[in-house]
Amino acid sequence: MKLTNSQEEYLKTIYILEKNKQKVRVTDIADKLKITKPSVNKAINLLKDNGVINYQAYGEITLTKEGEKYAIEIIKKQDILKMFLVEILDIDEKQAQEEAKAMKHAISQQTAKKLNKYITQIMNLGNLDCDYDENSKKCQNCIKITAKNRLKNAKK
Repeated sequence: MKLTNSQEEYLKTIYILEKNKQKVRVTDIADKLKITKPSVNKAINLLKDNGVINYQAYGEITLTKEGEKYAIEIIKKQDILKMFLVEILDIDEKQAQEEAKAMKHAISQQTAKKLNKYITQIMNLGNLDCDYDENSKKCQNCIKITAKNRLKNAKK
């Protein structure tokens, strides 16, 4: 399934809101994205038709399993791109965040995986002495710190 850039942003926003609070409503999305409620209503109805969210008028919005998987892929793409820009190309963090946000829509999942593999090799992350789980938030944070430290040492 191919969603538009805008639809991907909605999915990502719903995912983040779900993780930060229990119930997600149209107003929450409108406030987060700084857009009107009618715009959100139109978008969530399209997302519902694509099978990535569950929604009843005036009710709670939840991601389907497929929607959650898609949202996580979007977030991972952005994180990979940001890490590449900051850690490899030494781009300012704020600028890298904005550029990664725009770039994530332009690359395929396959390209994101290859970029992640490249970053892992460059940062020498293949020899971690732990039970690394790529889906664990704790592990992802640890990887960022480990990679940053290894890059600093390599530059010296």
